[in-house]
Parts: sequence; C-alpha cells; structure tokens
Amino acid sequence: MLVDSHCHLDFPEFAPELDAVVARAVAADVRVCVSIATTLKNFPRVRAIAEQFGNVYCSVGIHPHEAEAEPLAGPTPLIELATHPKVVGIGETGLDFYYAHSPREVQIANFRAHIEAARQTGLPLIVHTRDAEDDTIAILNEEMGKGAFTGVIHCFTGTPRLAEAALKLGFFISVSGIATFKKADALRDTLRMVPLERLLVETDAPYLAPLPYRGKRNEPSFVVHTARALADLKGVSADEVARITTDNFFTLFTRAERPA
Repeated sequence: MLVDSHCHLDFPEFAPELDAVVARAVAADVRVCVSIATTLKNFPRVRAIAEQFGNVYCSVGIHPHEAEAEPLAGPTPLIELATHPKVVGIGETGLDFYYAHSPREVQIANFRAHIEAARQTGLPLIVHTRDAEDDTIAILNEEMGKGAFTGVIHCFTGTPRLAEAALKLGFFISVSGIATFKKADALRDTLRMVPLERLLVETDAPYLAPLPYRGKRNEPSFVVHTARALADLKGVSADEVARITTDNFFTLFTRAERPA
C-alpha cells in the first residue's frame, strides 16, 4: 500500500466527484490520505471530509499565504481543534517569501504558534517553505531548543542544506510529483542523499501532477507515479518504496491507524 501524506480534498476541484477520487485512490492501493488544512475558516469542511471517509485523515493549520487573514496570537485555537481524533498533524504552516501574500513577520509569528501547538499536542508539524530556507532553518533550530517536536518538510524542493538541517532535526522529507519533472535534476540529486527511511510521498493534489499527468488536475491515486520515480532514483523496487514510505508515515503520524 501507499499513503498520500499531503493532499487538499476540500478544494473545489474535487467537489463534483469526491467519492470517485477517493475510490480511485483505494483502487490504486493508496490506502490512506491526509487532507491538509490551509485556513481555520475552512477547517470544518476539511474535518467533515475526514469524517466521511474511513481512510482519510486531516490536519489543522493556516498556510503562510493566509497568515495575514488569520493571524494567531498563540497556539490555543490549533490545540483545541486538534483534539478531534481524525486530526493527525499541525499545518500546513511555514514561510513563503516567493509570493509574499502575507507579511513576513506575520508568517513567522504564525509559524511559531504552529510549532508550539505541535509541541504541546505531540502531533507532527507540516512545513511549507519557499524562498525562505535560512529563516526556516533558524526558526526550527531555535524552537527545537525550547522543546522537542516532530515534523515533515512537505513538497520538498530545497537545497542539500535544507535537507541536511531537516534530517538533523529528526524531520522527514516528503516527495511530490515535482521529482518526476524533466528539469528537476537538482532536486533528484538532493533526494538521492536522503535515506529512504526518512522519506514520505505525497501529491499536494490538486496541484503538481506527476508525469505522465503533468498539467492536469492531480489526485491521490497519482502518488503511485511519484513512488515509482522514487524507486528508480533509489535503485530499489516500487514495492520496497511503498513499504518503507508507508512505515515512515505511520512512524511520524502516530494518530493515524494502519488499515488491516
């Protein structure tokens, strides 16, 4: 089996055929999906989808793009919502200085609030970082010094330095369909240095469909293609990648239940 560790099933692209999307994932042996929250405003929809499907879990968090619209004074709102049994992670959160949809200082404050929520709940932190490696590394290191927490760098596109920093912190690294893109040689070189025992796979659906579906709407069943590309990269079988990345997922996301 495989796990899609990061998708957005609440997004409108899936509304007309959500049942079919989840069914196609199961048919492809993608047995678990985590639907990731990007705002607190829309969290009830995220949670409702996780409640609707036995094999779908969710997270609670505010994407850095949404930080200005939903600034946090502290971790309490996240901690309260994370008591739901289908919530398995905190985020996505982090820093995105590429688009700058929210001021940097607000992104940083929200990031720290999410980290504190992850620390207090014991749930893994789901980190988005783009054009913000230095600040991301500095904040994660500083916060780890205040008390341990676990996490994953989702949709990893960073440098070897970011990968090394994440691994040193005990984080996992999640591979998306970008790893299949023809011009992603630098990313593939970095992923070669990451032990398979520290990797997850994801779609980030409806975005970033892997080859051969690039340019189309992504969906959880397509994570099979990312896993196959990762197997080629690591020189192991697709079954080995499925087994190890699935084990890694349940090691990190301890509240999720492995299907029988």
